[in-house]
Amino acid sequence: MLNKYPLWKNLIILIALVIGFVYALPNLFPDDHAIQITGARSSTEIDQRILDRALDAMEAEGIAVKSSELQDRNGLIRVQNGDDQLKARPVVQEALGSDYLVALNMAPSTPDWLRSLGAGPMKLGLDLRGGVHFLLEVDMETAVEQRLEATSGQIKRELREERIRYRGGDLEGRQIVLSFRDEQSRSEAFSLIRDQYNQFLMDEQTDGDELKIVLSLSEQEVKSIQDYALEQNLTTIRNRVNELGVAEPLVQRQGADRIIVELPGVQDTAQAKRVLGATANLEFRLEARQDAPSAETESFPFRDNPQRTARLEREVIVTGNNVSNAQQAFDENGQPQVNITMDSVGGDLMNRATRNAIQRRMAVLFIEYKTETQQQMVDGEMQSVEERVVEKGIISLATIQSALGSSFRITGLDSIPEASELALLLRAGSLAAPMYFVQERTIGPSLGQKNIDAGMMSVALGFALVLVYMAIYYRGFGMIANVALTLNLMMLIACMSILSATLTLPGIAGIVLTVGMAVDANVLIFERIREELKAGVPPQSAINSGYSRAFVSIVDANITTLLVAVILFAMGSGPVKGFAITLCLGILTSMFSGLMVSRSIVNLVYGGRKIEKLSIGGKLANV
Repeated sequence: MLNKYPLWKNLIILIALVIGFVYALPNLFPDDHAIQITGARSSTEIDQRILDRALDAMEAEGIAVKSSELQDRNGLIRVQNGDDQLKARPVVQEALGSDYLVALNMAPSTPDWLRSLGAGPMKLGLDLRGGVHFLLEVDMETAVEQRLEATSGQIKRELREERIRYRGGDLEGRQIVLSFRDEQSRSEAFSLIRDQYNQFLMDEQTDGDELKIVLSLSEQEVKSIQDYALEQNLTTIRNRVNELGVAEPLVQRQGADRIIVELPGVQDTAQAKRVLGATANLEFRLEARQDAPSAETESFPFRDNPQRTARLEREVIVTGNNVSNAQQAFDENGQPQVNITMDSVGGDLMNRATRNAIQRRMAVLFIEYKTETQQQMVDGEMQSVEERVVEKGIISLATIQSALGSSFRITGLDSIPEASELALLLRAGSLAAPMYFVQERTIGPSLGQKNIDAGMMSVALGFALVLVYMAIYYRGFGMIANVALTLNLMMLIACMSILSATLTLPGIAGIVLTVGMAVDANVLIFERIREELKAGVPPQSAINSGYSRAFVSIVDANITTLLVAVILFAMGSGPVKGFAITLCLGILTSMFSGLMVSRSIVNLVYGGRKIEKLSIGGKLANV
């Protein structure tokens, strides 16, 4: 029978629409503006007493509170709007003091039954939700210097193991210079170094009585080290952001030595830096013996107790770059520990250093690179001057029980939170070179709301104009197209929510374009039906012919546009990618609604009965 879908096909369409409705529904429950209270240290837990202090401070300032709750050792207070959120943060921070951190947050308000189905609203990008934008610069010279220092330490260790006497080993620019007293020692050292360190250009020099070996890095090797440092830093920053749960961050390379980081939903740059994670490195060093010369040792404070210090050897065993995995666990006595797995190079270096250091203690040194702003007098005026500061602190000092290899454990930790924090730092990775914040930009929630309002207005206006046009020009069939267009918009929103796609301002432009394109299929079909009616074809045959003959044209037109959108998504970034993903999904949902949903509605209205007149622009049908 013409214009009748089988039951199974109608059921598939109905199920798809129901699923679309369920997963689009959470977008009617926007996230609440909130402030989140966490401890300055991971071991600090927020209880009801702390939450009550914050609520009392807000009440004293006349800030309305929607609700408050404790979750995952943190406190969350929901407020009415973004203005109250901005007012509440400094008030609560002052009331709680420096032992607690108060951050701006967006708390989901989706009903529990929807969240149990995995349904949630679309994520908003930086331009809609607000947030912070950082531009970080990688210190490339330090990257090369650190690699040279690590290699110099390895070479000196191997020379000592082979009992080859040497002096020096210091860095002179991008060179390592070793001195020897006799030709035999230099020759043996030259052969050893040449076989294992072929990345260096080696040269033998004579300076008076001293016989030297000078190791230099080629320009190609320098570039390789710098590229590795940038890529490693990029990976580490991504890992840290992902470990700390920042929703939809953007972390990407810019140019030869810079990295862009965008964190949607974060308004406080100081808090954002903490979420981003310290731009730091990790070093494993042995604790110095009591009789060790002062020139070969350094003293460092502990991070959790600066008054307590320990004296460590200057020589670095391995760095955090060699750690491939770290997990918090418990020892046989139920005490917290961290299980560490190193790569093959790190495991070999660790074994060499610890097999003769049983019962000595090994420290994990945390090296943090910061940029601090200080007020200084410049030309008779007080100006803000940024200074780069390096802070070093010990996060663990544990006794070596046996020779270590690729897998070992760190014990002697005070608490489970301390073990978890150490595991996170090691697991997320360390930076191959220090980085500094060279640019910070905050996009306020009010600006984001203006973008949302303007975007929603454009979508609503375009949608309304299309509905009015279709209803006036195509009459009854136009109303069917309007229902299909409405369902298409619902399906598009549902798809973006299911895929956790981030909606940006260009994405809204893609939705507006989709609204205009979605009706094209119906226009082609309806015009084909009108032509068939004009040629004297019966109404049922005209409907069937209109859908079947327009099918190929619709698919061809949409496939070519889809290919362009896929290319934009694959090769573009940022706003271009946001536009492309919305356009891709919009094309797919518009084809479904135009070819399947509208045909199903037409079949239900006109299929299986005698028709004397079709309401499609006033054209009369043959009986």
